[in-house]
Amino acid sequence: MTGKDEAELSRLMRAAIAGDERAYADFLRRTAALVRGFIRRKIVQGGVDPEDVVQETLLAIHVKRHTWRQDLPVLPWVYAIARFKLIDAFRRRGRRIEIEIDEIAETFAEPEAETVSGRDINRALDGLPPAQRSVVSSVSVEGRSIGETAAKFGISETAVRVSLHRGLAAIAKRFGAKQFKRE
Repeated sequence: MTGKDEAELSRLMRAAIAGDERAYADFLRRTAALVRGFIRRKIVQGGVDPEDVVQETLLAIHVKRHTWRQDLPVLPWVYAIARFKLIDAFRRRGRRIEIEIDEIAETFAEPEAETVSGRDINRALDGLPPAQRSVVSSVSVEGRSIGETAAKFGISETAVRVSLHRGLAAIAKRFGAKQFKRE
């Protein structure tokens, strides 16, 4: 940026402060290009979007334009705002490093599906009384709802819930799982 460019931007900013909308639009367009180059040179590693910093800088310039002293050059004022907005962006990012999931997806192992054989299910249900076995099998194995199971066996939904709870508790006790105790 030459002294002539500085003088032109200062002139545009003075006109903008005086109310010239066209001069203000021209000032912001030229300033955005300068700030964009400045920010891109400062960001060497990902995690901060240069365009976000440019937009935040332009917004700060707009909000604080009345603080610029018209007897001083405008570019040092603009670059100071840009520098502070860049620092804010780095602080927000912190010490995190952002990596696209696609870059590391192949390093994750596929989760193994947990399977239970029919023999294991029959073994778990064997120790239950026939009525409980039917209810637990209907809800937990066949996937029927409480209402469907109640209709199937001609009993109330409350009776299905009680039978299911007692059956699952018996299976858990039989296989060594600790039950939750009420306090």
